[in-house]
Amino acid sequence: MPRPIKACVRPDAIKHNLEVARRAAPNSRVWAVVKANAYGHGIENIYTGLGSADGIALLDLEEAVRVRELGWNKPILLLEGVFTAEDVRLADRFNFTVAVHCDDQHRLIADAKPLRPINVYLKMNTGMNRLGFHPQRYRAAWERVSTSESIGEITLMSHFANADEGTVDWQLERFESATNSIPGQRSLSNSAATLWLAHVHRDWVRPGIVLYGASPSGRSHDIEGVPLRSAMTLSSELIGVQELAAGETVGYARTFRADGRLRIGVVACGYADGYPRHAPSGTPIAVDGVITRTVGRVSMDMLTVDLTPCPNARIGSKVELWGEQVKIDDVASSSGTIGYELMCALARRVPVTVT
Repeated sequence: MPRPIKACVRPDAIKHNLEVARRAAPNSRVWAVVKANAYGHGIENIYTGLGSADGIALLDLEEAVRVRELGWNKPILLLEGVFTAEDVRLADRFNFTVAVHCDDQHRLIADAKPLRPINVYLKMNTGMNRLGFHPQRYRAAWERVSTSESIGEITLMSHFANADEGTVDWQLERFESATNSIPGQRSLSNSAATLWLAHVHRDWVRPGIVLYGASPSGRSHDIEGVPLRSAMTLSSELIGVQELAAGETVGYARTFRADGRLRIGVVACGYADGYPRHAPSGTPIAVDGVITRTVGRVSMDMLTVDLTPCPNARIGSKVELWGEQVKIDDVASSSGTIGYELMCALARRVPVTVT
């Protein structure tokens, strides 16, 4: 019999969260960002929830082809663009829109001589200093790209560094100044800007993490008033119960010591399943629907929980690691990371069901 751990993915939650994003930016079209295999959820698993999106955005060319093969006939955006001549040929064949963030990418497209002009998102580096043309060079880059026979429609694009904190105006000013009088649609807003910063919404918004029900800031309380639904639940069961006397310890390195008599449960889940190894004692977890806490170190295949709030729990009791009841952002915050990482880190050995 397999271990009881499993992840449940809900495309209906994706559909719901996509509509939440659309209501937040009612005058914009929506790219549904599904990079990293839909943030660990599986593109095939959530595909039926994406139908109302105006386009799908991702990074990996193979994933983009998979989306076309699933039947998607609306735009697909490659957020990092193309890297080889073969990438250009595939973008041409499957009608992908591609980001262009440097002259090398433009030359690559031009030299490949696609059969039809390829639509591009011309990226500006407004201060995040990852990818894109600097504002002073942007107009010249646009002029080169706009006169290329290999390039179709050009959308002007940038990315915010601090949208979850609301500090975007410094980047917005650079973008607006550099694109003044340049024609074309615009796209600026990530999840945080889509939800909270209406003044930066432009023709297209690009929600990502919110589609999966987590907070762009990594803090669950920031989305308490936003009706998002968790698209993934990681669950398991108790496979053991122990009674500790005062002073006894739990797990590797004996990092947790019981203050008094304590009943603990052993959960079939560990860091080899994608649960954060650095989750400290006190990380929230639910047993039989009751919120409790982890105790001791997370092992490769197991972790332990305090059963004080759930005295009737026993072997076979249901455990939610994260999902509707235990917010993934709270687990991540306790562990010194963000919900994005936990979603993407779900291990291949964890069975995934779609409901």
